[in-house]
Amino acid sequence: MPDGLRAAGLTIVTMREYYGEAAGAQVADVDWIAMAAQQDWVMFHKDANIRRRADERQAVADHGGRMFCITNASITGAQMLERYLTSLAAISRAASRPGPYIYGVDEKKINRLYP
Repeated sequence: MPDGLRAAGLTIVTMREYYGEAAGAQVADVDWIAMAAQQDWVMFHKDANIRRRADERQAVADHGGRMFCITNASITGAQMLERYLTSLAAISRAASRPGPYIYGVDEKKINRLYP
């Protein structure tokens, strides 16, 4: 999926690219959320349940995170890419505003999930 987003013109840095292959798999969500927000990066996530986890939600709030997540974690990478690309204009508009927030990326639209 990252290569598909790059092909669409986005600059993408995955957790594994940033932290390294082994370390990236071990980094806690709260830590990468804090790091990405401090870098002023827009975060793409594949699990909308992150909004229900108090620690991760608090990390988004504490650091002014701007997060967009797929609302159906059981779809393929190609389907995730399609959702992000379909909603890219709406994501860009939303991402131009300061956080904190989490948006869900559905098939054809984005919906604010938090706050």
